[in-house]
Amino acid sequence: MILKAVIVDDELASRAALANYLAKYCPEVQVAGFGDSVKTGLAAIEAHQPDIVFLDVEMPYGNAFDLLEQAGDAAFETVFVTAYDHYALKALNFSAAYYLLKPIDIDELIGAVQKIRLGKEKYQHSFHTKILVENLQATNKQLRKIVLPSMEGFEVIQVKDIIRCQANDNFTDFFMADGTKILICRTLKFYEDVLSDFDFLRVHKSHLVNLHQVKKYLKGKGGQVMMTDGSVVDVSPQKKQALLSRF
Repeated sequence: MILKAVIVDDELASRAALANYLAKYCPEVQVAGFGDSVKTGLAAIEAHQPDIVFLDVEMPYGNAFDLLEQAGDAAFETVFVTAYDHYALKALNFSAAYYLLKPIDIDELIGAVQKIRLGKEKYQHSFHTKILVENLQATNKQLRKIVLPSMEGFEVIQVKDIIRCQANDNFTDFFMADGTKILICRTLKFYEDVLSDFDFLRVHKSHLVNLHQVKKYLKGKGGQVMMTDGSVVDVSPQKKQALLSRF
């Protein structure tokens, strides 16, 4: 499968280096066009209708998220290329979007391209970019969608439907409002970081709870919280004050 690509980056050297890497290490990717800003990036996307857009997060007169919101119904996958930015990475991890940190690691570039190729062969659509754009436009944080890598593939769920998360070695159990439990291939620490801006709180070394799903607090040294599904979660003494302050 040949994947048509557009590279959008305000630095000429960065565009040239990435194009060279793709030609040498990812022969299935054909670079069709370039952009150096939101405006020229949108023009290149419209002209070439790419399968992949390699997109620098920070650019003059706007950023990658501005471009995606203006791109309409994105029919491409996006690989974000960025220097480390905590806010940007949280947004990308939330939607399970593909990203590369500068300077680009060749193995990570190859891995991102392979995942996109396999995804297109299997699902025939570009869901990561679409979900990211939907999340950018959602005003209620609890209505945003999160992409969760499971043992069978992936799950796309709304934040409001997560009652709590529980550590399970190097995995995480997600307990959902419909009574289901999903085993996710990431650590609880990863989701503590990803969900911290969405009213989730780590109340115990093994438990992360959705504060909108807390029904009752039960007193004790640390205490416990009863969730809307009837489950009871221990609160560590060190986390008690942080929990109570949120209410």
